[in-house]
Parts: sequence; C-alpha cells; structure tokens
Amino acid sequence: MLPSVIALKNYVDQDRQPAFTRFNVFLRDGFACQYCNATTELTFDHVIPRSRGGRTTWENIVAACGPCNLKKGGRTPQQAGMPMRRAPHRPSAWQLQEFGRRFPPHYLHQSWLDYLYWDIELEP
Repeated sequence: MLPSVIALKNYVDQDRQPAFTRFNVFLRDGFACQYCNATTELTFDHVIPRSRGGRTTWENIVAACGPCNLKKGGRTPQQAGMPMRRAPHRPSAWQLQEFGRRFPPHYLHQSWLDYLYWDIELEP
C-alpha cells in the first residue's frame, strides 16, 4: 500500500528551476517521441547533434523513440526531414507539475520502475 501523505523534512521552494533529468524531460514531452509520438523505447535526442556543437540542455534535448533517434542520426530535424511536435524549452516547476497531472490516477510510467523498491503492477 502506498502512503497517502508524505512528510518532508525540509521545505522545497516551488519557485526553483526543475532539475534537468531524464524523467523531467520525458514528463515535459508527455512521455512521447517528439517526432512520431511513439511512447516506447524513449531516449534523449540532441536537436542540434553533439557532433555539431549541440549541448545537453533543456533547449536542445527532446524525447525520441529509438527508431527516430537512429533515423535522425547526426543531422538536425530539418536536415533529416523530421519536424518536431513541440520545440524544446526549459519548463518551470509549475509546468512540470501540470504535466504530471495529465496522467490518470495510479498511472506509473515505465521509467519510474528503476526508482521504486516495491512491486507495482503497471496498468495496461
């Protein structure tokens, strides 16, 4: 059984910038590939490839499925003919909370399983 209330030992300021993490990027992008909208095999994709000086930042990383990431390769989306659904951006903490509320109750994305120590059955 999951706790209904979690007590924090320290106050967490809600105006802070959210951490740049794989989960937060996937949350910002709705756990969907920004090229084809697939929801499986998600990876990071550098919009401007690292080989061309692209950096690992909110503004240059999108969620992409493995096949799209391989297809795009070391090219920009324009060069690969792969338009993005949304341009990458740095979300606020409030925006990430709103994105999190879009998921139905008891929804658990596959990426959370690495961080949970109890057995949870995923909903279909």
